[in-house]
Amino acid sequence: MTVPPQDDLSVVALAGGVGGARLVDGLDRTLPPDALTVVVNTGDDFRHWGLHISPDLDTVMYTLAGLSPEDRGWGIDGDTFYALAEAKRRGVDDWFQLGDRDLITHLSRTGALSRGESLTRATAELCKTLGVERPVLPMSDAPRPTSIVTQGGEELVFQEWLVKARAAPPVREVRHQGTDHTTQAVLAALTTADLVVICPSNPYVSIDPILTLSGVSDALRNTTTVAVSPILDGKAVKGPLATMIAEIAGREPSAEAAAMHYEGLLDGYAVHPGDAFDAPFPLLETNILIQSKEDRVVFARELIEFARSLR
Repeated sequence: MTVPPQDDLSVVALAGGVGGARLVDGLDRTLPPDALTVVVNTGDDFRHWGLHISPDLDTVMYTLAGLSPEDRGWGIDGDTFYALAEAKRRGVDDWFQLGDRDLITHLSRTGALSRGESLTRATAELCKTLGVERPVLPMSDAPRPTSIVTQGGEELVFQEWLVKARAAPPVREVRHQGTDHTTQAVLAALTTADLVVICPSNPYVSIDPILTLSGVSDALRNTTTVAVSPILDGKAVKGPLATMIAEIAGREPSAEAAAMHYEGLLDGYAVHPGDAFDAPFPLLETNILIQSKEDRVVFARELIEFARSLR
């Protein structure tokens, strides 16, 4: 399948977490207007303090808005935590860090949903207030929570396992429950895309929730799809993925192990220098450690050129 020139390219990025948001930022700075749509994992969504929290949506929105701190990648740069400190003083659950400015996002989203608006509509309104012009689409308007089944048999809401338990309990299984339906907006974006980019996000908890929705994987098989390895030299840049690969798949963490998770979907794959392997599809071996804004743009341009070369 031929990928059209960059100025005619329609790209959909599947994203979750900090790594996904950073690649989306690079694509945003590289592609022309109306050329990029972002589909974001909502399996992490949960209720906290009575609020609807969408961690991955917020990370993508804040990054595109230029608000995300470069060091940690989540939340709002320079935010204060007076409300969190008061919660702790009063004995209210304070394990999930909500900044004072960040609270406005959750209050606005929760209010919109309580008025009957869809998560897609609420997200578009939040993006507008943040000056984000690219379409940012939640993978579904209905709940599809991710949970972690530990090797001890306990089932935990994903954020409780990741944040409250610090991802310490060994993982036996990742479960995706609730709806299996995506939205018409997501399907329309995927079916008209020239290129789908699977960002360097955790395959189990950031990308699988999207791919397992009805019609999504079929759409990827019908267009050019490239992925970026979330593993560099056997390690994850952020998060627990390396440990999860060993615990769930019984394999050593590697770029190859992450790629094989997407078996049958990929037309190309980007890896860090030294991580190449004998793959059934072309590899782009280049610097994929895209922590700085400059690195993100350089890599995004390389990735688009790589995708254009695929047939």
